[in-house]
Amino acid sequence: MTVDKNTLRTLLTATLFAAGSGAYLAMSAQSQQPMSFFITSAGSGDGANLGGLAGADKICQTLATAAGAGSRTWHAYLSATGANGQPAVNAKDRIGKGPWYNAKGLQVASSVADLHSDANKLGKENSLTEKGTGVNGRGDNPNTHDILTGSNADGTLSTKPNNTCSNWSANTTGSGSARVGHHDKQGGGDAPNSWNSAHDSRGCSQPDLVGTGGAGLFYCFAIN
Repeated sequence: MTVDKNTLRTLLTATLFAAGSGAYLAMSAQSQQPMSFFITSAGSGDGANLGGLAGADKICQTLATAAGAGSRTWHAYLSATGANGQPAVNAKDRIGKGPWYNAKGLQVASSVADLHSDANKLGKENSLTEKGTGVNGRGDNPNTHDILTGSNADGTLSTKPNNTCSNWSANTTGSGSARVGHHDKQGGGDAPNSWNSAHDSRGCSQPDLVGTGGAGLFYCFAIN
């Protein structure tokens, strides 16, 4: 069979393109950064009772392990008041130095300072669960954009009294409140565009959290 020059040129071009595309895809797969940030796909189911900071960290670790990222050490982005001889804890001091990437390999923040600046890449599109799925925001049904933090906008412990639901151990109405952020950076509250300090919850029970637009979800970061 005789192949003319134009046909041969077309075949060679197609072959080179396919080879180049395969190499590019392989390089992209190898270069994608592993996940180091996510929103929990589920809360404790017991309101703001997460079992304290240790319990919240365990939830982060368990979810990360199920998603294939259990080789890293995960901490919840939560602040806590000083208690039982222990000093107060700032959420920003628990999460390592960064950079942090979501489940799709997108860098959401390069450092602690970047995370707490207007330059971070957080928001509804990029603040994903450990499964790589989005979280309902304002306008969705149900709206679950309230994310537990107990923190001021700079990542320090909320200056309001009992704004951490008794250090993440309370699950009833009348047992304080939780400071929450809006993962979609929109909604109501005194700072509606804040990802980590938008407003307070009605209380600490699951109905309280749901009633103000949440589900008891929180942020998790790999510290290494």
